[in-house]
Parts: sequence; C-alpha cells; structure tokens
Amino acid sequence: MKSKFIPALVLASGIALATAGCSKNDSDTTTTNATATETPAADTATPAAAANTPGAQFLTDAIRGDNAEIKAGQAAQSMGSSQGVKDFGKMLVDDHTKARDQASQVAKAMNVPVPTDTPPEADQELKMTMGMTGAAFDKDFVAMMVKEHKKDIDKFQAEANSSDPSQVTDLAKQTLPTLKKHLQTAQSLQK
Repeated sequence: MKSKFIPALVLASGIALATAGCSKNDSDTTTTNATATETPAADTATPAAAANTPGAQFLTDAIRGDNAEIKAGQAAQSMGSSQGVKDFGKMLVDDHTKARDQASQVAKAMNVPVPTDTPPEADQELKMTMGMTGAAFDKDFVAMMVKEHKKDIDKFQAEANSSDPSQVTDLAKQTLPTLKKHLQTAQSLQK
C-alpha cells in the first residue's frame, strides 16, 4: 500500500507542522483543518520511517546541536573568567533552549524521535575546553564557538534552501539570525 501524504497539522503556536509521507500531492496541501486524531495515516507512520528522511535527520542533528550548545553555555557561565564569556554562555543557554523546544515541536509532529543526547564530537571538544581555567578557558571556548557556529550556519542555510518539508526549512530560516548573532558575539570576544 502506498503511503499517503499526511495533511499539514497546525499547532496552537502557529508553526505549520509536518508531513509523514514521502511525496507531496498538490491536492493534499489544501487541507489544513485536520487533527492528529482525524488522520488515520498518522497512526501508521512509524518513528523509524519518519527518522530516515533528510528533514528528520536535520531535526535530529539540530536538536543534538542545541543540547551541546546548552551544555557549553552552562560551562561558560560557571567557568568563564570574563564577564563577556559568562554573558555569552547565558545567551547560548537561553537561545538554544528556545531553538531546541521549537525543533522538538516540529520533530514530534513529524513523528521523529526527539534526542536528549549530544554529538560525541561536541562532548569531546567541550571536555577538552573544560580542562582549562581562566583566560585559557575563555580563549578556547570562544574559538570553539566561532568554529561550531560557522558550521551550523552552513548547515542551516543548506536546509533553508532544500526541498524538505516547509516546516523544517522554515525552522532553519527562523534559526539562522540567532546563529549569526552568536557567531558575531563569539568573534567580538576573540578580539
């Protein structure tokens, strides 16, 4: 049986939420008043199938990245030697918590499991940085944030321009200004 495109769901927050099917049919895009309980196809979509799409992988990676940035921000707040690094840490925690919550809403609507872990490479890098103190911590932390935010901006820009479901590309577009602000802040702390 061919999988059908699930009509877009609308959350109270106003974020248009996703489709679980693999193909988009023009006649399906006009239906906006369906709910999860009215859509039988939603019951047949499996998290494993949903998690194998490029949009789902982007969401999973983005949420894991947010989790890592929150941990890094917490470390900066407690270990930073300059007020600028401590303030930047708070900004990271606040902004990435909000971004993680938004991405999690989209993931849940697409039947994509929401990860609670962080990327192993981010854990390793943070662990090395946390082995430092004082100005050495600040310098390494800021350099890590510049590098990571440059990579993130490239990934989010690519997703924003992709043909993935609109709720995923919209999320990427909405997140880009925050990532750019973080990069600018980190670069200003390098001076």
